[in-house]
Amino acid sequence: MQHLVPWLRLQLTPGLGRVGMIRLIERFKTPEQAIDNAGDWHLAGLRNGLARAIPASTDSNVHNACERLNEMQGRLLTIWDADYPHRLRQISDPPALLYCCGELLPAPALAIVGTRHPTDFGRFFTRKLAGEIAAAGIVIVSGMARGIDSAAHFGALDAAGKTVAVLGCGIDRIYPPENTGLYRQIVDNGALLSEYPPGSDPLPGHFPGRNRIISALSLGTLVIEACRDSGSLITAEFALEQGRDVMAVPGGVDRPTSYGPNLLIKQGAHPITEAEEVIQILGLSGCQAGCKVDAETDVIDLPESAGRVLSALGLTPRHSDELTLESGLTPSELSVILLHLELQGYAEKLPGGRYVRGRRALQP
Repeated sequence: MQHLVPWLRLQLTPGLGRVGMIRLIERFKTPEQAIDNAGDWHLAGLRNGLARAIPASTDSNVHNACERLNEMQGRLLTIWDADYPHRLRQISDPPALLYCCGELLPAPALAIVGTRHPTDFGRFFTRKLAGEIAAAGIVIVSGMARGIDSAAHFGALDAAGKTVAVLGCGIDRIYPPENTGLYRQIVDNGALLSEYPPGSDPLPGHFPGRNRIISALSLGTLVIEACRDSGSLITAEFALEQGRDVMAVPGGVDRPTSYGPNLLIKQGAHPITEAEEVIQILGLSGCQAGCKVDAETDVIDLPESAGRVLSALGLTPRHSDELTLESGLTPSELSVILLHLELQGYAEKLPGGRYVRGRRALQP
């Protein structure tokens, strides 16, 4: 687990943050080089003074995080890894690092979120609906919180489906404690994910950021029972910003837990009363769990100018207009090259005419 140490040293550097870490790796290529060149962090647009706070490799927090990840047979995914979740890389603020325990499948996913204090009907309907959706081969993503989140995970497990829990703490922490059994089942039938290193407490400030990952991993977000101040509405907002479908289960106007879903429906969310509606909205009718989503694309010969375009792409989204100016190509020439790079996996197109490097270009 020694390869974890430099990553953890950067992540645990006070004031650095995920954006700063991405800048450092884009500049210095590896965490080891970023640490060795701590005096040159200004070249990555950062204050050199930040580097003075890099924890030592013998720091107890670094050591303990490595030990905990090793004990639970977890692993670290970086945004530069080929097996980093494809949809998560597409958003404007992806985690630089993800800690994972279990198996992430390349299957379509749906986020199901809602109140921690559901009605009996809300709990029952969530479990039933999640089970039917999971049985169609769709991974259920939620946050393992009390209430609707837990019911969604249990519903997927009832149907022998797959489910992913995104945590607002380290993946070695079981929160809430009463979900110990659920936690273990998720590891065996899906995955636990967190952008926070092992040992991290479930702090209130962690959960809004956790919500953006839940929505980003999924093709759509379904809200089932949410009060006026529910964090589920934040997840729905992230889903909209990320270009995902937003759905909600309508409820009686006399119930506080109906406020959130009914508001979302007024604002244009899809009203949901049965699983088939969700499957159709996501365009996944007939999809089965474990199906091969993408076949490998044959390599296509590219013109020399494609190298200029590829070198201009990084993890920070670039608009096609910027790429036209930087590459010296005409818009039509650039369009052809970008299409070829997409087909080969060297580029990914994002909403708004923006592009980033694709998985294949990130492989060592």
